[in-house]
Amino acid sequence: MEGSFSILLDVNRGPTFVCGGHEISYSSDMSVKESDYEGDLNSLPDDSNVVQRYLLQLRQRAQKDIIDPRDRLDWSDSFLIRFLRARDFDVELSLKLLINYQRLRRECPEINANLHPSSVLGLFQNNYHGVLRDRDLSGSRVLIYRIGQWNPKDFTAYEVFRVSLITSELIVQETETQRNGLKAIFDMQGWCFTHALQINPSLAKLIVSVLTDSFPLKVRGIHLINESTFFRHFFTMIRPFLTDKIKQRIHMHGRNFKEALSGYFSKDILPHEYGGSGPSMEEVCREWTSHILQSEERLTQLSNCPAGDEVTPDPETEPDPDSQSAYSS
Repeated sequence: MEGSFSILLDVNRGPTFVCGGHEISYSSDMSVKESDYEGDLNSLPDDSNVVQRYLLQLRQRAQKDIIDPRDRLDWSDSFLIRFLRARDFDVELSLKLLINYQRLRRECPEINANLHPSSVLGLFQNNYHGVLRDRDLSGSRVLIYRIGQWNPKDFTAYEVFRVSLITSELIVQETETQRNGLKAIFDMQGWCFTHALQINPSLAKLIVSVLTDSFPLKVRGIHLINESTFFRHFFTMIRPFLTDKIKQRIHMHGRNFKEALSGYFSKDILPHEYGGSGPSMEEVCREWTSHILQSEERLTQLSNCPAGDEVTPDPETEPDPDSQSAYSS
């Protein structure tokens, strides 16, 4: 019998046998093992055979090691993949992150038990926080916080921190954010002694925990602008509790920040208040507030499930997080 014979390997489909112009695919246990794949695992789709093997390992380890009778955990691929991507597919580190995330959700009800936007709507309406419409050149989400828009007489530090968790729970659903993480800009203009008094040791520990080992998002950079000498002294008390990796990603730009920020972010995405040509902060905050209000059902679901055991969304009715409102890139 004449004709050529060859084998094509595809990490997503498994091997394909080509003979005499005919192709036969085989994608069961003979698919490429993860140890044979040397590319970027984060770039693979969720249904890749390579990724599925990692998901299986994490699911089996989690079901064996951290099952709590009180929990009805979400074992879906879309939930577990967040932890793998946040730890570059190291199963042991991903498991540790999952355990810490559950602990955070269960042991901090003062924050996690009320993720309803209405609980902190005043902060959003006061343009305290927004997420830029466009990502930076590395694909990271860019978050902006304006401390001067937070009045400690109206909102506690725990409520302010809840704003961050609300945003984090929404953007962690985005595949590109899972892959490329986030960068945050904190405008410290207006920081004063009253703000500092709100940050007790317990909350400081919680903030550090979320930044380092309790939430499945990669923090790629933290940029502080308009920070005063008083804040710098305050920050020295928190700095020893941060990991070396996070310390290296914290940048203090002071009051002459516009040129410095342009070295990290393209001007076309930054608001003009921060040296860019993008939408104003008022517009950024308004758009993000609208997005959060549109996501209230999902946030309510999270509030009702204290240990990360949220119900898996129905793919036929749940909109794709990557395509909602203005935040589609």
